[in-house]
Amino acid sequence: MSESDSITASLPVTPNTLPAQRHPGLRIIAVYEMIKTLCLVLVAVAAFHLDHQQNFERLVHWLEHLSLADSNGLRWKLVGLLQDFGPSKFVAIGLVALGYAVLFAIEGIGLWLGKHWAEWFTVIATGSLIPLELYETLHRFGWLKLATLVGNVAIIIYLVRIALQPRADR
Repeated sequence: MSESDSITASLPVTPNTLPAQRHPGLRIIAVYEMIKTLCLVLVAVAAFHLDHQQNFERLVHWLEHLSLADSNGLRWKLVGLLQDFGPSKFVAIGLVALGYAVLFAIEGIGLWLGKHWAEWFTVIATGSLIPLELYETLHRFGWLKLATLVGNVAIIIYLVRIALQPRADR
């Protein structure tokens, strides 16, 4: 054992001085952020693919002729929505999805690496969306929207508590 190892081993470790990497919640949030990143990249790829008129018309045609039991109303709403959008608006959707994917990737990587700035970055980025999520949940209630809102508030509270803890490595 080297001299630096013996000094490090003799330092007291209290819950308030644990390095960020020792908080398992940070890794869980990081994985969650990376899953959101992957999903948004897939949305962007699909949106850019639908930008081409031929691909767009093929999707609309496929949806019009799809036979799914008990989903007829939803299918026609989707067809109508796609036709209202038109293929040109999918470029904007793809760019927005890529922008959010980059944001979530930065959050996820920073949290995975235990970076203090990532904790605050995630708090600010996630917190900035809370008013929109609250509005959406109150005006068009859905259980998934409510779960997302509650989950994001819990993430913010957890990260603020972690970020405010003193660290030995500072």
